[in-house]
Amino acid sequence: MTYRHTMYASYLGSVTQAINNLPSLLFVTFNERFGVSLEQLGLLVSIIFFIQMLVDTLAARYADRLGYRRAVVLGQALAALGLLLLGTLPYVLENTFAAILISTAVSAMGCGLLEVLVSPIVESLPGEHKEKTMSLLHSFYCWGYVAVVLLSTAYFAAFGVENWRYLPLAWAVLPLANAFLYARVPMVPPVAEHERTPIRSMFGKKVFWLFLLMMICAGASEQAMGQWASLFAERGLNVSKTVGDLLGPCAFAALMGLARLLYGKFGERLNIRRAMVFSAALCVCCYLVAANAPHPLLGLLGCALTGFSVALMWPGTFSIVARVFPQGGTAVFALLALAGDVGNSVGPGLVGFVSGGAGLNAALMVACAFPVLMLAASLYIAFEGRRK
Repeated sequence: MTYRHTMYASYLGSVTQAINNLPSLLFVTFNERFGVSLEQLGLLVSIIFFIQMLVDTLAARYADRLGYRRAVVLGQALAALGLLLLGTLPYVLENTFAAILISTAVSAMGCGLLEVLVSPIVESLPGEHKEKTMSLLHSFYCWGYVAVVLLSTAYFAAFGVENWRYLPLAWAVLPLANAFLYARVPMVPPVAEHERTPIRSMFGKKVFWLFLLMMICAGASEQAMGQWASLFAERGLNVSKTVGDLLGPCAFAALMGLARLLYGKFGERLNIRRAMVFSAALCVCCYLVAANAPHPLLGLLGCALTGFSVALMWPGTFSIVARVFPQGGTAVFALLALAGDVGNSVGPGLVGFVSGGAGLNAALMVACAFPVLMLAASLYIAFEGRRK
């Protein structure tokens, strides 16, 4: 086993995080076949978000003490267990909602650990051009998401929705196998506790607060548009929700993955700070097009291109912070993930709240504040980097 195998395991770790989106594809099934109300499903999403936030917070304090290997194997095992429970518990427990909640909570804990650990594991590996490596790593989340939607849709078409229970059992094979791979691959030990930059010290630097703001804006810019991609497709092409999911979220994720793949291949020719400025500026333009397009198809195009524009925001911020705080340890990645998850919740929540009274277009104009803030912060970081 070599560090190349560690990279392969980390790629699969990103795919595992994408598999965590599987329950959302089954919401209609849970509602129609088990009588789980829409309010309960909404509560489920909120609980999952809270669990991942809690895991991010705990990981910032204890992940380095536990060690990369034990923590990441635990994350993969929990993700696999959650999927196995999802395919079995609803047929065992009388309270179906409780069964689904337990299953998704276990998966959320596992994926929360992976979200915090996979990036620092890759960042610690020997090699140059870490920005490229980080972008390529995060592209696997996008391809994983596309694969989950396409393969799950194909499964339903071939075997029927009534046989949904076998789908999570099949998907559980990947994180389970990757747990064994992570148990064997070589890893660079975390930064020793006496060598790590204290969290309190990082919070005492204004630039760290700016990085946290960038992560909030990155998560919000991505999810505020991504969560509504299906609606854009349905409205623009007058298609069913199934087709809308394929053309909306899949196109969004595919373009995001393409941008990360391109940067992962040719990134040494680009300055990551300048690339972040370009990404944020493009994102502002995409939001404006999606919100003000005279034709729904043009709005769909703006929505899909947003996936391309937000691609570097999350991994790019990770890479820059890793350079500024090289001794931050896992804690710095956990805090960044926590800020990103806040953005993941605030972005679509704001769009949903505003669209209820003023319409979706007006809501997207309000949400455009996130990429605008990201642009301002990226310009400042790029200017500071140029001065140095």
